[in-house]
Amino acid sequence: MTIPRRPFRLMLNRHHGTPGVVVLPEAGFRRAQEEIASWPGYAPTPLLPLPEVAQAARVAAVHWKDEGGRFGLGSFKALGGAYAVMKLLQAELAKRGVANAATAAELAEGKHKSATQAITVTCATDGNHGRSVAWGAQRFGARCVIFVHEAVSQGRRDAIAAYGAEIRVVPGTYDDAVRAAQKTAEKDGWFVVSDTSYPGYTEVPRDVMQGYRLMAEEAAEALPEPPTHVFVQGGVGGVAAAVSAQMRARYGARVPRLIVVEPDRAACLLASAEAGELTAIEGELDTLMAGLACGEPSLLAWQELERSAFAFISLPDAAAVDCMKLLARRQPRVVAGESAVAGLAALLLAARDPFGRTALGLEEGSRVLLFGTEGATDPALYAKLVEGT
Repeated sequence: MTIPRRPFRLMLNRHHGTPGVVVLPEAGFRRAQEEIASWPGYAPTPLLPLPEVAQAARVAAVHWKDEGGRFGLGSFKALGGAYAVMKLLQAELAKRGVANAATAAELAEGKHKSATQAITVTCATDGNHGRSVAWGAQRFGARCVIFVHEAVSQGRRDAIAAYGAEIRVVPGTYDDAVRAAQKTAEKDGWFVVSDTSYPGYTEVPRDVMQGYRLMAEEAAEALPEPPTHVFVQGGVGGVAAAVSAQMRARYGARVPRLIVVEPDRAACLLASAEAGELTAIEGELDTLMAGLACGEPSLLAWQELERSAFAFISLPDAAAVDCMKLLARRQPRVVAGESAVAGLAALLLAARDPFGRTALGLEEGSRVLLFGTEGATDPALYAKLVEGT
């Protein structure tokens, strides 16, 4: 099971292993884990062995954490946005004197409906995070407005609107949509529930990332042996930082090497590592990997990744399509969206490249963990890419 050779860029992190701030405290994760695990419909997503990929990469084992079925929303982001919406509503109801400690069940039952309906949550999205925020708002009784940029497909817009959110389209890129959501929220008294953080805005994104950590904890619980390497998608860095924090909490001194993977047209984390500081990139960010089309790293995520990531890899869209097809044709079939396969593509490309293999320390005994962060979140686009229909 191989994919065609594609150009890729690999950069080792010269600051790997240096001390830094604690971005995601353990107590916050335990609260998120307890809360989300109590929600109706919660179940750990499957961890699938991919022996044919391990053989192709010449490593001992490869496991794929399949997030396509998470809460029926199609991606791991169901863990973050909805949890952050709940936390925000709880805090706001307490501030307004409505309820000092409203529970998720009370919110879902509409016990404080008159108060929550007066609260509007908003965010920018490439698709998956907005769906999670909209689902959380619908479930817990808030109004929701989601900002998308022009390149977000109609299928992804419709999937968000299905949860009762109003969709607003912004010219430009994801980062333009982030700014539009923030500006409108400030003007209208709304609340931003973003998965990216910036100076002065960190608490809500921290809640989002604490929710994401549950995915990594489930994977660690299900693995037969600890991984030696973890390949994880970039974007603004939120999920990579969450995975990093959980791997360190779980494995301590035996923490696996974390490789962060981005599209070559939106590699803001690699650019930041190269510059030695948080760096935004310009341009259209025109990548098929819609969930990773981000030009500005999250502040919190970068504070984690600047010292914990072992390496950064950027690769072309064609490599993602190669891997979508590869998984679709295996038995049993694995349905993975464009952004889900970045880590798999990086593994297969680096493992057969002499420099890449040596630089990452990939050996015949290596055990690799991959995160399939989404299913076919745009079924029409998935069919076109995988089946040519």
